[in-house]
Amino acid sequence: MKPLSVRQIRQILSGTLIQGSDQTIVHYGAYRLKQVRKKNTILFTEGRIVSWDKLKKFFPLVVVTHMDYSKNEQLENLTIIKVKDTGKAYWEFVKYYRSQFQIPIVAITGTSGKSTTKEMIKHILSAAKNITSTVNSSNSRTAHLQYLLGIDDSTEAAVFETAVGAPGDILRAGEYYKPTIGIITNIGAHHLNYCKTPEAYIQAKGEIVDIIDPSGVLIINSEDENTRKINMKSFSGKIIEVGKSTACHYKAENIKYDKNGMQFNLRYKQEHYPVFVPGFGEHQVYNALAAIAAANELGINPARSAERLRSFKKFNKQLQVFEGINGSTILDDTWSMTSTSLEAGLKVLSEIGKGKKKIAVLGGMTDLGAWGYIIHEKTGEMIARQDVDVLITIGELARIMGEHAVKSGSNAKLYSFNNSILVVNLIKKMLDKNTIVLIKGDMYIKEVYELAIKLRAKT
Repeated sequence: MKPLSVRQIRQILSGTLIQGSDQTIVHYGAYRLKQVRKKNTILFTEGRIVSWDKLKKFFPLVVVTHMDYSKNEQLENLTIIKVKDTGKAYWEFVKYYRSQFQIPIVAITGTSGKSTTKEMIKHILSAAKNITSTVNSSNSRTAHLQYLLGIDDSTEAAVFETAVGAPGDILRAGEYYKPTIGIITNIGAHHLNYCKTPEAYIQAKGEIVDIIDPSGVLIINSEDENTRKINMKSFSGKIIEVGKSTACHYKAENIKYDKNGMQFNLRYKQEHYPVFVPGFGEHQVYNALAAIAAANELGINPARSAERLRSFKKFNKQLQVFEGINGSTILDDTWSMTSTSLEAGLKVLSEIGKGKKKIAVLGGMTDLGAWGYIIHEKTGEMIARQDVDVLITIGELARIMGEHAVKSGSNAKLYSFNNSILVVNLIKKMLDKNTIVLIKGDMYIKEVYELAIKLRAKT
């Protein structure tokens, strides 16, 4: 954070100094008590702080509030700024802080691929620029303030994820970041417990169109059907399409699986660039295309981006390949579980498992609300179109996928379990050097990601 004095902050907020010092310097910000973790933090709170004992270790502390505090609550190294409306004061602070930096900011949304695309962009840009970004995949709406305050005078560009838990989430993120470049990786089905319908979820993702600077850039996957359903007529900036079709601004040609990753040729403005990106699957190609397009808008040409991507390191548990028991191959894809990421994982299983017995071990999807049964049924239809020999499901939701896959014509041998206890012994009997296993689940479902570890060869 760019340091600010209490005096400066009071002027921004038109606040009154109730106690403390105008000379106190603020280095961090928070709008919840649990976010106060360091000294010299400014806390915006609409509630009364009853006990200061747990906060004293973080003094000097600056509190912005509309509440009245008595003289008995005057403590050393505690500064209180009184304002008429705490909520309005908070947003005035956010608006002022963002206005101090005229830098490019990339906002990324999508059902899957957000974190990978963000990391690719960060990796490319960090060779030449000072970058701040979302940490790993921690893209909660409660983290926006901390990420915004991560920008300071040395920051040359920023890359943030804008996730959707409910309608309005991306609009709210836009109030913090004011992005100049937006990216939609793809749109599947997720977070329907709050978005209620797939159409509302698509609209919620489409909010990114409204938060990009009018003279900015929107980068989309041209082959994603749901992205095409977003009304982009109101966007006055530049739209860049990436994909495999001839009409794309950034087109991937001659896509091939290589050792440890994907090879393809990038065609951009009649020029061709050879690209290698670590990590298996065509979805990695789309992520790389979006990253290269964003980097080019920020002054890094495609040739340099391609060179940087060769040393990119993807997240753990994202289609990582391990040697398994009895010489088998294990694909650990237990980072997240959505219909789009599952389809990508199954395609990788089919491609690198040619000539082998292909086993898919699947957990269920979460955050689907009343649509859970329907989405798992539709996902079962998708599974039936994939090349799987043995299908093992864990949990009731995953059972729906498995049963519907068989009903939809899958020839896979189906095994369904309530938990993973019996799965290990079943799979161990199947494993040999001619077997490959995809383990797909959510990082928060412990028994699924632990299963991936149990099936690895002992090293």
